[in-house]
Amino acid sequence: MKLRYLRNVATLRLSAERCIGCGRCTEVCPHRVFDVSEKRARIVDRDGCMECGACAKNCPANAITVSAGVGCAAALIKGWLSGSKPSCDCSCDEGCC
Repeated sequence: MKLRYLRNVATLRLSAERCIGCGRCTEVCPHRVFDVSEKRARIVDRDGCMECGACAKNCPANAITVSAGVGCAAALIKGWLSGSKPSCDCSCDEGCC
């Protein structure tokens, strides 16, 4: 089963200009959010990001930023357990909930 998170809310950002193509992000990401091609990383599954922060902490070029731990993990777990659509009950203006 491929875990999915709330759509379009991940704080993950990648600076292609700073990326050195080392591939460390692909090694540490538990959900295969990144891919490296043509000597640069790219985000291939932003909605798969669980905002753990491993990519940013391990990027030697500081090309990745993410606000680790801001995801609505409790809402997601409750949704998975109850079989309902996850809702974090936040007042998000982006329609994430």
